[in-house]
Amino acid sequence: MPRSALAGAPAPPITAPRLRECADCGQRQMVPAPPPGVVASCLRCARVLRRGRADPLGRTLVLGLTGLVLLLIACLSNMMDVSTAGIDRGATLLSGPEGLGRDGLWELSLLVVFTTIGAPLLHLAGTTWVLLGIRLHRPPAHLRPLFALLRRLRQWSMIEVYLVGLFVAYTKLRSLVQITIGPALWALLALMLVVIAADALLDPEAVWQRLEQHPQPDPATLADGIACHTCGAISPAGPRCERCNAALHRRKPDSIARTWALATAALVLYLPANLYPVLTYTQLGSGSPSTILGGARELLDAGQWPLALIVFLASVAVPVLKLAALFTMLVTTQLGLAARLHDRTVLYRVIEVIGRWSMIDIFMESILVALVQFGGLVTITPGVGALAFGAVVVLTMLAAEAFDPRLMWDRAGQ
Repeated sequence: MPRSALAGAPAPPITAPRLRECADCGQRQMVPAPPPGVVASCLRCARVLRRGRADPLGRTLVLGLTGLVLLLIACLSNMMDVSTAGIDRGATLLSGPEGLGRDGLWELSLLVVFTTIGAPLLHLAGTTWVLLGIRLHRPPAHLRPLFALLRRLRQWSMIEVYLVGLFVAYTKLRSLVQITIGPALWALLALMLVVIAADALLDPEAVWQRLEQHPQPDPATLADGIACHTCGAISPAGPRCERCNAALHRRKPDSIARTWALATAALVLYLPANLYPVLTYTQLGSGSPSTILGGARELLDAGQWPLALIVFLASVAVPVLKLAALFTMLVTTQLGLAARLHDRTVLYRVIEVIGRWSMIDIFMESILVALVQFGGLVTITPGVGALAFGAVVVLTMLAAEAFDPRLMWDRAGQ
């Protein structure tokens, strides 16, 4: 088997080498146990297979505990207080979802709660539990499916995206009301840094090797083995992965059909998401509905072109790019085209990362709906366009997850 490329200075390994199959191109190679500061990457498509970390488990455990404390502070204290004409209002993390639910958009309310509180809480608490459990002489069996779930849950934890949406909302509110920053906002900023640091320091392969209940088979016996989609281990052909007990499939089941269905549904909903208002601004009884493009135009007219650019990129450019990229990959895969395989693989990585950032507009609206409720003076209410746009974001994220980029290489005969 080829040995994956290494970049960095040599140092003693901290875990054992493993035979791995690249999740992007399907190339099988021996991945060394990289020492701290060293990166193991795929020889064919350059995907990062593993990063060497110093104390990849201990420091992440401390950061996980710290993150739980910060999230508790963020949930129990005010994020912002606003006042105008002698009327005061405060907002917590739950105020936005409560406002969306009050106006009948309970689906959007649940999405905001899940991505700002539910997923971060589950991810931090679950990771902390796993890192504590693997210190036992015999880690409990439930840690394996739990850690598998946590790896998929991370992309739905959107604290950093929420903070950008909050910043855009803050900029819009400054011209309407007086604003006082609460302790929850500072806790969220600190939480964002903690989550980013924990992700950077954690070595998932080190965790999986601690959870192994069977010795690694001889790589020479795994010529017909199947790579697990969950933990990355290659197991002898069978129904279940020997390491994490997940169901084994050589490629994601019905990947092409599921991606077509999800991407097409997102495309259909993208039209009402842009045609219908996402919010309505009412002042002294006179309403002014605003679409996604209208909101970016308002920021541009107010001279706030950096924020207008952020809103345009997140709410217009990113969904269009993601849908165009998904349909391009689907068509080229089904045609078996070999041209620009590496570029298409990089494109897949890009859409995996950027899709969640389209939630900026949804988070901004939830904050505005929570804070701008001053009776007949000025009120902001959400529109049905926001619900359609939230569905577009979720569907495109699910479509990217359903697509198996290895099929591009398979169909091209690579």
